[in-house]
Amino acid sequence: MINNNRHNYQIGVPDRIPFLRAIMKERNLKYAISINFEEIKLPPFQDILIVGRNCSQGKIGLTKSFEMLVPNGYESIETDDERVELVFINRHILKKMSTLSVMNILEKNVFPFVSEGELIRVDFKINISIDNLEITATLE
Repeated sequence: MINNNRHNYQIGVPDRIPFLRAIMKERNLKYAISINFEEIKLPPFQDILIVGRNCSQGKIGLTKSFEMLVPNGYESIETDDERVELVFINRHILKKMSTLSVMNILEKNVFPFVSEGELIRVDFKINISIDNLEITATLE
């Protein structure tokens, strides 16, 4: 029996499964349940989405969905890779790096782990640092 401030919940095995009821009487069976939840934003990825070959959602359906959810928010790039059919890249990333550079990184580091039919969300954070800046000052 679980008792929180508002509701009581009975957790157990239904009577229609007698063999489990007998086992439970012999053992002290406990459940450990963890629940996490958070608000999501649409689309449910921020940086990059990789669409595996033969994905059930389909590249045309996904492309139309993203165009409706975030017009002009993502660049879609088709690939010749045997595992990956399409990659959606946030246009903010492409303002900092070229499409070719991003795709090269993904091909070497992510594509080998993509299975047929998978959708893979990639967190792609860019940190730009500039060293040894020279500033020429004019005195008036």
